[in-house]
Amino acid sequence: MVKNKDGLLRLLWPDTLARSTTPGVIVGWRNSDLDLFVVTVLEDVEIRSVEIALRSRTLFRGCQFPIEQMMDLCGRKSMSVLGTFNHGDTLGSFDLGQIQVFKLSDQALPQVFCPSDLALSIQVVLYTPPDPAQLQYISLDPINLTLGNKKPTSDDAISDDEVEAEDQGEKRRIAALVQKLKFHTVIRHKPTPKELALPVLVRQVNCSFELATLLQKNTPFVGPRRKRVVSVSERVVESAQSLYTVAVWSLWTIFMNFVYPALSYAFKVAIVLHRMMAEGLLQCLEFRLPVRRLSLPDSTGTSSNLLSLKDISAACQQVHLRLQQFSYYPIQYTLLRKRHGTWSSIAGTNSDYIRFYNSLWLVANDVIIGIAVGSFINENADATAHFIVDVLNQYTVNGLRDTIRWLMSYPGGLKLNTELAAFLGDLFLWVIEYWSASSQLLVLPYLPTIVYFIGFSSFAGASMPIAIFSDLLSLMTVHIYAFYIASARIFNWQLSILVSLFQLFRGKKRNVLRNRIDNCDYDLDQLLLGTILFTLLFFLLPTVIVFYLTFATARMAIITFKATLDTCLACLNHFPLFALMLKIKDSQRLPGGVHLELLESKQARSSVQSPRPIVEENTDHEGEEADNTPAGTIDEPQTTIAYIRLSSTPLSIRQIFEQYFQLGGRIRKHYLSPKVVFRLLTGRFVPPLGRGEMYGMQYSVLPRERANVSEVWKGLFEQRKEQHVNGYSMNGGVFSEGLNGSANVRAGGRR
Repeated sequence: MVKNKDGLLRLLWPDTLARSTTPGVIVGWRNSDLDLFVVTVLEDVEIRSVEIALRSRTLFRGCQFPIEQMMDLCGRKSMSVLGTFNHGDTLGSFDLGQIQVFKLSDQALPQVFCPSDLALSIQVVLYTPPDPAQLQYISLDPINLTLGNKKPTSDDAISDDEVEAEDQGEKRRIAALVQKLKFHTVIRHKPTPKELALPVLVRQVNCSFELATLLQKNTPFVGPRRKRVVSVSERVVESAQSLYTVAVWSLWTIFMNFVYPALSYAFKVAIVLHRMMAEGLLQCLEFRLPVRRLSLPDSTGTSSNLLSLKDISAACQQVHLRLQQFSYYPIQYTLLRKRHGTWSSIAGTNSDYIRFYNSLWLVANDVIIGIAVGSFINENADATAHFIVDVLNQYTVNGLRDTIRWLMSYPGGLKLNTELAAFLGDLFLWVIEYWSASSQLLVLPYLPTIVYFIGFSSFAGASMPIAIFSDLLSLMTVHIYAFYIASARIFNWQLSILVSLFQLFRGKKRNVLRNRIDNCDYDLDQLLLGTILFTLLFFLLPTVIVFYLTFATARMAIITFKATLDTCLACLNHFPLFALMLKIKDSQRLPGGVHLELLESKQARSSVQSPRPIVEENTDHEGEEADNTPAGTIDEPQTTIAYIRLSSTPLSIRQIFEQYFQLGGRIRKHYLSPKVVFRLLTGRFVPPLGRGEMYGMQYSVLPRERANVSEVWKGLFEQRKEQHVNGYSMNGGVFSEGLNGSANVRAGGRR
């Protein structure tokens, strides 16, 4: 219990009682002498009866789960009577053990009786009890829409190029500096008792709705109950209802004992078989092939790991993602079902609920859009195949051939080296001719079949044709990628040689061992040879630059188009559609923190208007001065009272799309950073953003290690055992429990 010595009476009051003016008893938790948490107000009952009902647990009867779990969550062993509500006729001396709260019909806020001679201020915090059945709750920390148990593995630690390696090294350096700063803190204080009690208050707010509903349901059992004999007509109606109930119960028992177990067992076996087949296909997609990542001599990143099918092909990556999702669905569903085995306020699966149904919704939308796209492609397969052939020939063969021929002459009026331009142009044209003949022989004749395959794959979702088209684009532009690599290496070598020869003119050379520029004395023949080579390479440089810029521009255009396709895949696989719907429909299911708003702070009289006015005599005599004090008002000095609204702050749009902002920042760092621009201008290789970076957001809602077949089997059939234990067994336990409950209620009414 927190000791409060600041002379401030804090009262947390549910605003659902703001319109009630009926006398009642306040029930809640007493966190300290001056910190009171109100759960509900029980109307038309006496204080003594409520205290006895709380001690005998009469108000907690009918609980499906142990009440001790809820009390442990709220940090209190029991609830108590805090005072009275709208008992104006019993207004007396102030007592912290029994506070007196009033709500008049003409006032919007509750009033607390407290004489000002006690030097005690009042703070009323109004809160809205969240409904846990609707997954509403408040939280000090924003809800996490991704799994927080992800740990970096060796695959994530491997960078594709120098840019990735430098970025990872900078993150590790900053993390190490932050750890060192923690040891140099000048002032370090322990959390105060009020700071430690704040999470407990948040849990009490989250549990208030469920406990208030339980207390209100058991209010008729508080105090004496009148006895009544059931009439003859009521007995006839009860007998007819009993016969109908027995018939329905018999049919329900037959279905639950014979039909439902067989269907449930067959469905679970089918899920396990699907998981086994999915595991086999996943192992094939994750098998390491004897293919390594491209590693250039100037790259310092560790990129010597072997690649798998999902690292090479976007379609294989999409299949891998879908199989991972389908493998996680049974475990995720059993996790959500466990929340029905305890109090709704205790279950902490709200983020899992959002992730599960958001994934299902996205898969359903993906399939619906895919069916429409697949139907269109199949109906126009020939026209689509001809359109793809025309586009490929126009931009990857004929257009590229015309551009190279233009560069071999005088592009834009530039006077290039004729011999070098002719050599490079003939080389690239020969590769284009060979590539065009090979593609027309191996790919283009089968393109209508490929289009039909893409159309049928669309019935698995619109993401599949996009991924296949991305792979097809990479396959049909391999020659452009080769041209970019070749021209970049030629330009980089020539530029490096020119820099070295320029150092020769200055009488210096680069010390590779010490990584610095040292002085050096050159002979005359060395200077003469260096001058000749520098002159030749310098005048040949514009020709090389023109070819390099052409292929670099084409390569960047292809990377941009593929990044657009990957962004479409990210939207289809990980768009926060369910979270956006919840923000519009019920923002309390997406808590992003708490907000305290000061509603009113004033010097008010400690007296209040009694709900039962006292009639005064001899107040209307002629000639007497009228009394300004209203009837039934007890005058007391003024005291300070403040009203504060405690509300939940929903997640903002930026927080919902936080991963998209991170992905955008990652793309910007990869392609628009000064280091990358410098690499591009110096002819060093700039690889595309790693597939792990693009698909990392889509895998963020999946566990790092997927559950194996035995864990899926154990989770499915342990759920059935838990249902037997909790009364949801297959022999009609739920229905019989409801019959017994109704029978007990009728029996109680006849006493």
